[in-house]
Amino acid sequence: MIKIAKVEKRFKSPGPQPNGLQAAPDGLWIIDQVDLKIYKVDWETGDILFEAQTDTEHSSGITVGGGYVWIASTFELQIAKLDIKTGKTIAKYDSPGVGVASWREGMPGASETGAHGLEWRDGKIYIASPPSQFVHVVDAETWTEEHAFRTPGLRNHGLAWQDDKLWVADTSAGTVNLLGTADGRVYDVIRVEAPDEVHGMTMHDGVLWYCDAHNCAIGRLIV
Repeated sequence: MIKIAKVEKRFKSPGPQPNGLQAAPDGLWIIDQVDLKIYKVDWETGDILFEAQTDTEHSSGITVGGGYVWIASTFELQIAKLDIKTGKTIAKYDSPGVGVASWREGMPGASETGAHGLEWRDGKIYIASPPSQFVHVVDAETWTEEHAFRTPGLRNHGLAWQDDKLWVADTSAGTVNLLGTADGRVYDVIRVEAPDEVHGMTMHDGVLWYCDAHNCAIGRLIV
């Protein structure tokens, strides 16, 4: 069965290139990969409720957990732990799955990159890594990798929980896949047709929200 999402654009991101989203009851968190700011915006209007400058680099993922904001500092090859009230960095940890992305192998000047989408659950951070094409599960306290599972497609990106399964966006393929976290088994697939692209992703009130770094759109995927 083919499911094609209706893309419902809601508002523009306050930054030039939004690349990660995280739902919270009091607003939508955004990380921008150009101005490197975190924003929390109103769900209905997109008005800024909070913003802070980070010291991350070309950041591609954001989540909230344990009382902190976590950012995938992609070009820095690290995951940053931020104070949720100020945005100041408390610590940085090595990103799992670092490497040269498969579509850049053998190209002159190809450099290593790190994590993209992040999600938090039960003291663990789920980290989508395009170079490894895995989601890595890391204990946030000890920063030890406990598990990893392969994701379908070329370029995994945004993550979003649905009960005990994880939606994983593949930006290159234009799909969003619902995966089991034990082995990456695919339970559902949604197609998002060009020119819209899913970069960051999160779940709010049972609906997937996305951001597109190319056109600054933030909206919902309706199936």
